[in-house]
Amino acid sequence: MVKGQMSKIYDHRDGIIAGVDEVGLGPLAGPVVACAVILDPESPIQGLRDSKATTEKSRQELAILIRQHALSWCIGRASVAEVDELNVLQASHLAMRRAISGLSIVPDKVLVDGNKVPDLPMAAEAIIKGDRIVGQISAASILAKVERDEELVQLALTYPGYGFEQHKGYPTKKHMSALNELGPCPEHRRSFAPVRRALEQVACS
Repeated sequence: MVKGQMSKIYDHRDGIIAGVDEVGLGPLAGPVVACAVILDPESPIQGLRDSKATTEKSRQELAILIRQHALSWCIGRASVAEVDELNVLQASHLAMRRAISGLSIVPDKVLVDGNKVPDLPMAAEAIIKGDRIVGQISAASILAKVERDEELVQLALTYPGYGFEQHKGYPTKKHMSALNELGPCPEHRRSFAPVRRALEQVACS
């Protein structure tokens, strides 16, 4: 482990363990992206930690190692339309279920970051701040973050002017200014209050 590293890699004595995490609950635009990861105890990855506690360069380097050495990993998404239809929490659970169901190995147990567990066909446990203390969840957090960030960079090419490549859809001052000036694009979440207000301004203008 590197200095400051706290993630514990759960072994497989109690079966195959998958870690799951999501990114994208707070942004005003873009999908919720989840990832499920089953690490290989025989091929440890140094430096796993919460994706928010790493630099972009470190996340990208770790993402390569996770993809190479994990026994299985899968990305799941919930679209903007699903966020608006279900609410963002239920959409995040949908994205998690999709990630888990896409694994090439069926886990015996799933460890989920946070305090809520999606409806799953196997044993599951919610771990508060799990992305800081559980290796499998840390790995999932990193892959989900890298994937969503890359998707928002691409989104910026389709919808220039909003700054998606910088704020990744979060309600920064620059994003709010662009939203009010340009109005919402198709990838903005209509169920979020700032987007609704921007729509109302467009309708009244």
